[in-house]
This record gives sequence, structure tokens and C-alpha cells, in this order.
Amino acid sequence: MNGYSRRDFLKTGLAAGTLASVGTLPLQAERRTAFDKVTLGKSGIQVTRLAFGTGSNNGHVQAALGQQQFSKLIAYAYERGIRFFETAEAYATPAMLGEALKPFPRDSYVLMSKVTTDKGADPHQRFDEMRRISNTEYFDIMLLHWQHTDRWVAETKRWQDGIDEAHAKKTILSRGASVHGLPALRQMPGNPWLQVAMIRMNHNGTRMDGPVPDDDNRGIVPEVVEHVKQVKKDGMGVISMKLVGDGTFVRHDDRVAAMRFAIQNAGVDCVTVGLKSNQEVDEAIDNLNLALS
Repeated sequence: MNGYSRRDFLKTGLAAGTLASVGTLPLQAERRTAFDKVTLGKSGIQVTRLAFGTGSNNGHVQAALGQQQFSKLIAYAYERGIRFFETAEAYATPAMLGEALKPFPRDSYVLMSKVTTDKGADPHQRFDEMRRISNTEYFDIMLLHWQHTDRWVAETKRWQDGIDEAHAKKTILSRGASVHGLPALRQMPGNPWLQVAMIRMNHNGTRMDGPVPDDDNRGIVPEVVEHVKQVKKDGMGVISMKLVGDGTFVRHDDRVAAMRFAIQNAGVDCVTVGLKSNQEVDEAIDNLNLALS
């Protein structure tokens, strides 16, 4: 032995590591990750860049897990750092998600839902029922769900008014819409009511917006990207969906490429991915971190 103890080695190593890190601190501080909090435009709502989506096949994929397994999956995602969870009135998951989120402080995560804007329903009663089912006193974000015509802005006026009234009561904190098809998407730029825009996005246009709302043909990617950039200039936060081509991207390379395109080319603020296993949670995190690097 030379008298150089393990404790001395650790102290020296720690000191050297501290000195070595001084020159790299700015780079570490600038590194972006899936767990960063970003502000969704003028809504003021801060979310993690990755949202846990619960709407695969209208939520039936997640519902098939059963409550116990689904709750374990939500807990795993929360422990990994995801603090943004997405559901919709039309999905099979609002009550399951509400149950799964019970162990966590309500102010520690963001909950987004989407309301079906059918005719004849009372918005106030609908929002009260949605809060009851989701076991929450408020929704951080409420979107008008599946807007798919060029007339949706005028036709959903009473739903917009209902959201505004709920906002005054603090039962809904921010507002927006999810759109399907170019006729609906073209109504987003310049819309002063919208704070959050949910737009389909991937690298090859699979299940993206085209002339027909839910046409299985490829969407017109350049136009969709242009609309994303414009609504961001208008001060809206942009959440992208269909990052795995509505479940059709079976190749890992396609899932990586889709995430990279949404972040680097389209410049969306955050993404939502429908997840059904710990492995899918881990992959989504890895793919987003790679896109942000």
C-alpha cells in the first residue's frame, strides 16, 4: 500500500470532477429533455414536453389493461418525470385516469381533456360531469374535440362561451381545439380565442391533415407545418399527436424520425403519445430526448 486511501481517492476524484464540470456547466444547463417544463403560448400553462396519451383506439387499448395495471403504468410514467396527462370525454379512459392519478398531488401534474361539441347538450352540465368522472376539481386544458369542418369556429360558439364561463370559475384554466383535416386546420391561424392548438404531426404524413378530415391517405405535410409555425406566431401553444402514425409505425426508425420531425422541423412545443407499457414509456422518453439533443 502507498498510503493513498480509498477515501483520499474519492475526495480527489470528486474535486477533479467538480473542476472538470465548471467548463461544461452552460452546456448541461442548456440540454433539453422530455421532462422540461414548457409554457404553452399565451395559455400560461406549463407542461412537460412529453404527455402521456390515453386515447389509443379511443382509449380502448389503455382500458384493456384494467385499472390495476393501468394505474401502475401511470405511476411509472409519473416517477420517470411525465407530468402531463391527456384524455377526452369520448375516450374509454377518463375515469380510469382519474383513479390512477389519485395518489399524486393535483398541483403536481397537468390534466388535459377534450369535450365533444355535440348539438343540444348543455356545456355547463357536460363540464361538471366530466370533472366528476375524472375525479378533479378543474381541468388545466380543455379542448374542443375533433373539429373537422371549415365551419367549426362558428358552430362551436356556445361551447367556447361555456369554456370561458368555466374559466371564470377556475374549473377550466385554458382553452383550445384539436382538429382533423385541412378545412378545420385552416381556421386556426388568426383565431383570437384559441390558446392551445392540438395538431397531427409526423415525418411522412400518416393520418395527418389532408383535404378530407380522417382520410387514410397521407396528409399534406408542408401545409400542416406552415400552419403550426403561424399559430405559434399568433401566441398559441402547439401539442402534436399521431407521433406513431396512429399506431402504424411498427419500425423504431419511423418513430424516431416522427419525433425528430415534430420537434426540429415543425417546432411544436410538446407531444402526446398513446402508451400501454413501461417499455413504450421509456422509448417515448428516449425518442424525445434524442430529438431534443
